[in-house]
Amino acid sequence: MVQLNSVHQRRRAPTESELKEIPWLQLLSPQEQLKIVPQLVVSDPLTGDYVCRIGRPVTYWFGVISGLLKMSTDNASGQTMTFTGVPPGGWFGEGTALKREIYRYNIQALRPSLVAGMPLETFHWLIDHSLGFNRFIMQQLNERLGQFIAAREMDRMTNPELRLARHLAALFNPVLFSGVGEVLRITQQELAYLVGLSRQRVNEALRVLEARQLIRVEYGGLRILDLQGLRTATL
Repeated sequence: MVQLNSVHQRRRAPTESELKEIPWLQLLSPQEQLKIVPQLVVSDPLTGDYVCRIGRPVTYWFGVISGLLKMSTDNASGQTMTFTGVPPGGWFGEGTALKREIYRYNIQALRPSLVAGMPLETFHWLIDHSLGFNRFIMQQLNERLGQFIAAREMDRMTNPELRLARHLAALFNPVLFSGVGEVLRITQQELAYLVGLSRQRVNEALRVLEARQLIRVEYGGLRILDLQGLRTATL
């Protein structure tokens, strides 16, 4: 049996249960769904696999059904700069898709994940024909702007508890990441990669946030207790 190593080679049609995890699909008309669903694909990037790479042309618009991805780039000295994590329910790259540009960031799996993709031309067909889809994209772009403004603020934060609080607030964004809900399945090591802290420092910061009753650490993840508190905390 030939092993399919590439994420693209492993693509397949989504199942009915996987289609239900795509947040914008229900916003389409029945006729639009009939046209679009047969063109959707899913694949299963493993830990370390790239979904998008800097310099590559955009061919799909992607979203996370399960797992966890990170968006990052490399600076002039070769160090990796992580912009954000992409948990379940998150669709990304609409700006790149709209402008048909090359990617200016990497998207990489932090754990085995399931990712859906819609071909670029299908994406543009929906932009041209679907009011519901356009509303979804406008809301995405608006939330994304707020996300990156917040990211600039985080870059200036030296307090690790504050950095972690803001990163968690971003990962729990109910508009961008509708599949997360109240519990985020994430390990302390994955948080360390996203926040840019050591695993030990993340553990200490989680204890502080838990003591403030902003989160609760549970087996295999974190439960949100006060999202607004994470967004505005001044620890």
